[in-house]
Amino acid sequence: MPPTASIDNDKISFNSAEYDLIDGRTSPVSALEDGTYNSHLTVIEKSPSRNTELRRSLDERHVNMIAFSTTVGIGCFLQSGKIIAAIGPGGAVMAYILMGAVIWSANAGLGEMTSVFPVKGPVIDFCSRFIDESVGFAVGWMAWFAYAILTATEVSVLSQTFQFEFNSDYLRKYNYPEIPLRWEFGLDISPAVWAAFALFLMLLINVFPVRIYGEVEYFFGCIKLIMMVVMIMYNVIISGVNASNGLYPRFFTYQKPYSFFSSEMNINNHQFYGNTARLLGIWSAMNTIFFSLQGMFSVSVTAAENRRLESEESIKIATRKIALRAITLYAFLVFAVGLNVPMDDEEIQDSAVNTIRQGNHSPFIVSCIRAGTTGLPHLLNAFWIFSAFSCGVNGLYTASRLLHALASIRNAWPTGLYWLRNRLERTTSKGVPLAAVFTSWLFGFLGFLGAQPEPAKVLGRLANLSSAFMMIVYMFIGISFLFFKSCTVEAEPNDPVTMESDNGPLLNRAAANYPYRSHLQWFRSAFAAFACFLFLLFNGWRSILSPFTAADFVASYIAIPIFGLLVILYHVKDERTWNPFRWTRRATMNVSGPMETEQNDPLKRRGRLHRKNLKRFWARENIAVFREFIWVWMK
Repeated sequence: MPPTASIDNDKISFNSAEYDLIDGRTSPVSALEDGTYNSHLTVIEKSPSRNTELRRSLDERHVNMIAFSTTVGIGCFLQSGKIIAAIGPGGAVMAYILMGAVIWSANAGLGEMTSVFPVKGPVIDFCSRFIDESVGFAVGWMAWFAYAILTATEVSVLSQTFQFEFNSDYLRKYNYPEIPLRWEFGLDISPAVWAAFALFLMLLINVFPVRIYGEVEYFFGCIKLIMMVVMIMYNVIISGVNASNGLYPRFFTYQKPYSFFSSEMNINNHQFYGNTARLLGIWSAMNTIFFSLQGMFSVSVTAAENRRLESEESIKIATRKIALRAITLYAFLVFAVGLNVPMDDEEIQDSAVNTIRQGNHSPFIVSCIRAGTTGLPHLLNAFWIFSAFSCGVNGLYTASRLLHALASIRNAWPTGLYWLRNRLERTTSKGVPLAAVFTSWLFGFLGFLGAQPEPAKVLGRLANLSSAFMMIVYMFIGISFLFFKSCTVEAEPNDPVTMESDNGPLLNRAAANYPYRSHLQWFRSAFAAFACFLFLLFNGWRSILSPFTAADFVASYIAIPIFGLLVILYHVKDERTWNPFRWTRRATMNVSGPMETEQNDPLKRRGRLHRKNLKRFWARENIAVFREFIWVWMK
């Protein structure tokens, strides 16, 4: 029998049980299930005959690879050369590790909250629940727009990468055996054709049931993982071969006339030296790297379609795994290619403010050419296209799920657009939000901007705009965890997850069946929030240098007034007489109804190594446990 709900004055009845209504919101929010409430922002009546729910069909391996494939796009492959040229090979590795630490710190807090409350649109829900409803509303729209723009950026990069043609003079300089090095078919066909074809395939994959989508992305993610390992091994081997043949000494890119960390920097023909150059260089590099790593956020988006959350603890494992994989692989990739491509190589020089250049400027292809390896540049350029396509597919998935979550919140929409909200909220019998997918897909047509003159600048500005939106999102993710932490206690492991207090229920993070306890998370969230604030504040400093570039300045900072406008619009819609000088925080801080794991022994939780046979180290059961431990972290 389907659940029934009705609203009468200040009460809501759900399956014969009554709950208080507070200013259009339920208390507690977790009391209502099966789609009879829209987060804790507002309550609406739903027709039992209309399907609005996503389907829990994804396994742990799907979640792992969706997050990995979303993170691994074109950022590292096409922009790492620019970073090496700006701050040196050692500085580039440091920048990737530091930026990875910032995003991991924010994402770990989001992963813990999502493990406890696996809701759809978690970033919307948690910012609303623990900071303010208007912040959740604004952050939700900004995250959706960021991923819609990300899809367009990947489409644009993909279409431009088909125009593969390497500088013949450079090829002759290093006696490369294949001259010319280019794709004739790519040069003869307009980039708009490739963009249209890619958009069609992205839509096609996203309209399949999420289980099929998960299998496709698992396959894509495995290919990416293998190719990244191959690129690391190739560059390390080439470095060793060059040293053995006496062509270059070992670590020659770290020695004079080069260096571990560049002491010079050129931006818009402005020269900086010494410590100033080092500081500005690593700051600019980290801003660029943010775009490469922002996809870690997608782990939490899969929570509403993730099955076996209690037994497999997939959100906890995936949150840790995506951070370790992405940061480690990116750092090793940049280190490996930095062994073979010096910072003054002409093909990786790019002093422009916001640019993403074509695949032939990738340091990985430059490394192949300097080593005289034929065939591999073609394979790598095809891999850039594949990576951009896969990341675009995942960007569309994430954007559509965020839009579907927003459609479940009545107060997030103007009254005149309720008809649109109703359509975006609907799902198919397989749980696919087709209207949300199609609406998000339409923004992918911005990718045709890549077919315009100066595509590198267009792509760079789109990427910078997406990054600016996500900097705000990550900043408030960190802040939301700080408030979430105030609703927790450190009791005894044998105590229940939910504990009563004079101020209402609190969560026991020390409980044995608490889903995911991220260590030192209060400090990590504070660090991530403060770092993202600084990155956002100084995101566009390069555009201010003479000559001032208005387009780059707008791309860097327009996210800030848009966020403020969204917050104001929410309050004005909800309270016609709202006065910003009398603003009061509206956050339920509700932590009732948390998820609990099935495994009560912390030592036997998934992802931890333990011995079943304490007497014999090499016992068969211990080997089986070790094999399972390796598989958990590898799959």
